[in-house]
Amino acid sequence: MIDVTLIDHMGTDLSVVNAARVSFGKNSDWDYTDWRDSDDYARKKVLSKGDTKLIHYLAEHKHMSPFGHAFASFHVKAPIFVARQLVKHKFLRWNEISRRYVDSEPEFYEPDVWRGRSEDKKQGSSGEINVEHSDFYVTDLGDDGTLNDAALFTYQSLLEKGVCPEQARMVLPQSTMTEWYWSGSLDAFADMCNLRCTSDTQLETRLVANQICNSMKELFPVSWLALRLEK
Repeated sequence: MIDVTLIDHMGTDLSVVNAARVSFGKNSDWDYTDWRDSDDYARKKVLSKGDTKLIHYLAEHKHMSPFGHAFASFHVKAPIFVARQLVKHKFLRWNEISRRYVDSEPEFYEPDVWRGRSEDKKQGSSGEINVEHSDFYVTDLGDDGTLNDAALFTYQSLLEKGVCPEQARMVLPQSTMTEWYWSGSLDAFADMCNLRCTSDTQLETRLVANQICNSMKELFPVSWLALRLEK
């Protein structure tokens, strides 16, 4: 199962504001507003109208350095073919599990439905198509043996014969699940989501990007709205 977990974060929308205002030797603080939850009243921290306007000005005019002072880290679990698309975002820090060191039984991603080839694009997909799971059975493994089962059997057989994990892993398919820590600044994650949350992104990759997008929106609501191309 594809999963994204927020591990840590640093800073707030106010961090972005003050990183910009320091150029003029100035500093902002939170405003407070009354907030009601059922019968309980509370004071909620909010940015002033001027600070909100400043953040949108910074994003609109591509003054990106203040957004680098807000930061988040995620643990992501997804199939290898998704990871190889997302690792291309070089301004985000990446540390991934390595099957040179780990030889536990791998997990495999299996889609709920199969999608057809896009008719108007060289890449991408269209609607759902009917594919029987029996098309992927490997008869030597019995009626329930799939290609993933065959890969797992081969992988474990190589390990049992004493083959080193760094070589045995080469028989594992791209559907093998991997996991990594992914950290970066507010603007770097916004750049990633502006590319990967779009409708022409592969669905499985978009699932990861959308989960990160939702977390960043909660952590940095004003900045995230300003940075996202799709409001």
